[in-house]
Amino acid sequence: MIRRALALSALLLLPAPAAAMVGGAAPVNGAHSAVTIVGSRGNFCTGAYIARDLVLTAAHCVVPGADYKLVEYDAQKQPRLRDTAQIARHPQFNLDNYNRARVTADVALIRIAAPAAVTPVPLSGAKLNVQPGDRFVVSGLGLSERGNGKSGGTLRQATLAATGKPGNLQIRLMDPATRNERAGLGACTGDSGAPVFQDSGGRFVVIGVVSWSTGPNGAEGCGGLTGVTPLQLYYPWIAETARKLGSPLP
Repeated sequence: MIRRALALSALLLLPAPAAAMVGGAAPVNGAHSAVTIVGSRGNFCTGAYIARDLVLTAAHCVVPGADYKLVEYDAQKQPRLRDTAQIARHPQFNLDNYNRARVTADVALIRIAAPAAVTPVPLSGAKLNVQPGDRFVVSGLGLSERGNGKSGGTLRQATLAATGKPGNLQIRLMDPATRNERAGLGACTGDSGAPVFQDSGGRFVVIGVVSWSTGPNGAEGCGGLTGVTPLQLYYPWIAETARKLGSPLP
């Protein structure tokens, strides 16, 4: 199977918001906790505020050797850059393993210099018992058209279904309408690090982050599978690191 890392792009700063997530995913209206992460080497990803000054994302989005900023949009859809103060990648994350399509601890935290006026999303570190067909909601700021760098920047979300043999190291999601047989809903470039939500008793909590995508039937691209790194194994590190960074989780 060919996987595609979702952090790759020729963009440094995003244009005005257009769309995000392939397959015609619905836009999210109103306030939200998602944010775009841009790197000085041209990559961009999605993150989610888990505290007013702390963002959860994927570790491959913030590898050493580059500078990173957050991009938010005001009511007039004008971009605003926020400086990052500290970046913490899970110590077991291995970029070589990630690039070789091997499972790794693909989670990271970014502390920003000044708190943002957002409502943080709740995390869940509970043990997952995911079965094929279980539904999850993915929210990302990436591209809505593969290869079109102008199609990113607006938060969109899609409900996807688990497929294969879900475990505690990786969950594979697909559009339940197209079943990975033809192009459908799914993450694309710029959606790495996007939060993945599960309904827990009527309350949506983040149970993972987006790590990669494929095209239909394992082809390169988007609209086939969306790969998720579950948080359950890494939640203790997230909670402890958040505390050390001065932003303890609720």
